[in-house]
Amino acid sequence: MKKILMVLTSVSELGTGGEPTGYNVAEAAHPWKVFRDAGHFVDFASIKGGQPPQDTVDTDDPIQVQFTQDETTRAGLYNTARVEVIDPDQYDAIYLVGGHGTMWDFPNNEDLQQLIGAIYNSGGIVGAVCHGPAGLLDVELHHGIKLLSGKDVAAFTNDEEVAVGKDKIIPFSLADKLVEQGANHIAADDFEENIQVSERLVTGQNPASAAGVAKEMEKLLAAVIRQEKATDEASSDVDSAQAVED
Repeated sequence: MKKILMVLTSVSELGTGGEPTGYNVAEAAHPWKVFRDAGHFVDFASIKGGQPPQDTVDTDDPIQVQFTQDETTRAGLYNTARVEVIDPDQYDAIYLVGGHGTMWDFPNNEDLQQLIGAIYNSGGIVGAVCHGPAGLLDVELHHGIKLLSGKDVAAFTNDEEVAVGKDKIIPFSLADKLVEQGANHIAADDFEENIQVSERLVTGQNPASAAGVAKEMEKLLAAVIRQEKATDEASSDVDSAQAVED
């Protein structure tokens, strides 16, 4: 079992217009199910801590219903930890849940940047979907190079922003910012599934990509588990051989 941290926005309104927002429930629920079904432990954190705002739950989606009714999950979401108090050494992966609110509180947050960088630097896996990649901006690795530099990434596209009527509300174009920081932004057709895996960074374009991002993260986690098992077995064989010699 590995430990995965899911990070949520604390923004409840879009800009100054008062339109309600929050983390995208589908983008949290579907990866949560993938991680839980694989036997991993999932924790929640948010920018300000406490109970993060959520957007509308699709009651026709059984996974969203399961997510919002699961007692352990409800308890974890009731009082999330602030990202600034999270110990990165406790986690094998971090997943940034989308929602338009992330465009305001994920970028320029040094605590989130340091948390992501620390987990990646230690060999962990970083995932993000839709607007979640806003949290990847300005993340630096231990050698001073930006995490996004040279990486293939997917995120909510400019065309999709226009389609949902948010292009004049968001503070910046996420796709353009990713490219500015050296990423290779790869776009699919509007609202189609699109997942990009680049080393230990996994990103998705939109809500339809959320489960796919988690599945690709799980593949990387499974590879780590296999490697750890092989190392342990090799070490055990050496110890056994030494014991025989003694």
